Amino acid sequence: MMHAEEMHEEIFLPAAYASGVPYETFRKLRADSPVTRVPEPAVGPWPAGPGFWAVFRHADVKHVLRSPDLFSSNLGATQIRDPDTPEDLAFVRAMMLNQDPPDHSRLRRIVAAAFTPRAVRALEDTINDRARALIASALGEDTDFVELAADLPVWTLAHIMGVPDSDRRLLYDWASRVIGYQDDEYAGLSTADTASMSPIALLAMRQRPTSSTHPDGSPINPRSYTALADMFTYAHALAADKRAHPSDDIMSRMLEGGLTTEEFENMFFLFAVAGNETLRNGIPGGLLTLLDHPTELSRLRSNPTLLPSAVEEMLRYWPPVMDFRRTATKELTLSDQQINPGDKVVVYHASANRDETVFPNPDRFDITRTPNDHVSFGFGPHFCLGAHLARTQLRAVFRELLPLRITLTGTPVRLASNFQNGLKHLPVHLAPPR
Repeated sequence: MMHAEEMHEEIFLPAAYASGVPYETFRKLRADSPVTRVPEPAVGPWPAGPGFWAVFRHADVKHVLRSPDLFSSNLGATQIRDPDTPEDLAFVRAMMLNQDPPDHSRLRRIVAAAFTPRAVRALEDTINDRARALIASALGEDTDFVELAADLPVWTLAHIMGVPDSDRRLLYDWASRVIGYQDDEYAGLSTADTASMSPIALLAMRQRPTSSTHPDGSPINPRSYTALADMFTYAHALAADKRAHPSDDIMSRMLEGGLTTEEFENMFFLFAVAGNETLRNGIPGGLLTLLDHPTELSRLRSNPTLLPSAVEEMLRYWPPVMDFRRTATKELTLSDQQINPGDKVVVYHASANRDETVFPNPDRFDITRTPNDHVSFGFGPHFCLGAHLARTQLRAVFRELLPLRITLTGTPVRLASNFQNGLKHLPVHLAPPR
């Protein structure tokens, strides 16, 4: 029987997730301790934190996410780890993701027009063509599907943001450094080809930090201005170009929306990282789930009209984002636990998506599951603006994959992260239909 300390380590330690999401531990805690206190021990160079309240039940997760007056995104931002300095906290609090209404509502309105169903429909043919070309490029070959699939969200984001095609790989690298800082393989990843970059990208690359630590040896916060000096240099150079030559892209709209300098920097950060990393993990996670459930894969192949509901079930079963943090604004009670003002409260989407009171047979992957009230895109005022775009890309990829013969040719390798439900490698062989 697992002791509380072991369960807490399984929940918190990034390395534990390299072996899989602890769904069985989540199940036990939903039943016995649906809101429980979890310590934050030191991890490598990263110092210990004060601990947090972990929230596991679907109803409680929704309550936290829809109540910004009680559970703030702004007070301490939305990552489990606290920003290192007051300056780091002040900087990230300017990000839309880390704001509460009414400031959050103002920023959300500025960018919402880029993500309406109508706006995404205008992109749909382009996304479908890109997905078709990507999958076709790997036919008959052994390929790392994580690497293959990553190109679609990066390309789509570059298209929306007005980032030149020659520079789009920078979005991939920035996301790897931010999301994968707890994983040695991702922390220093650099895949962009300097030979084909634009002049502004080359300018930015000269600002890339050469060290991940401060002079005293302490780690640099990967979400800080210091750690992402190259990204912000690029953002400002691109912004100058867009001001001189505005076009119909989200970058031009943001600049016309009256953002402060810090708001603009953080909005660029949010799009460049959050906009591609979730799908970079969600698409391979969906394929691995189908390969692990051959009966459901056959069922989907025999009836492709089930693809929309299959995508929803992939999102429930493999949520790309496993958790998000809030900060309590006042003394309150949640599932019989007294929470004090300033306490961290971390909701676990991955647990809520397996809540047996909401999802019958929650550990069963069922492509016809309905209703499917998953929280993989969040809930409440911070519901993901890009949800429709994400669904469009997922359907585009799997529409191309369904007719193919797909064979797993090696062992999948997971990302060491307690935030992103990530795959680093998924070796497969894609063969044309017989």
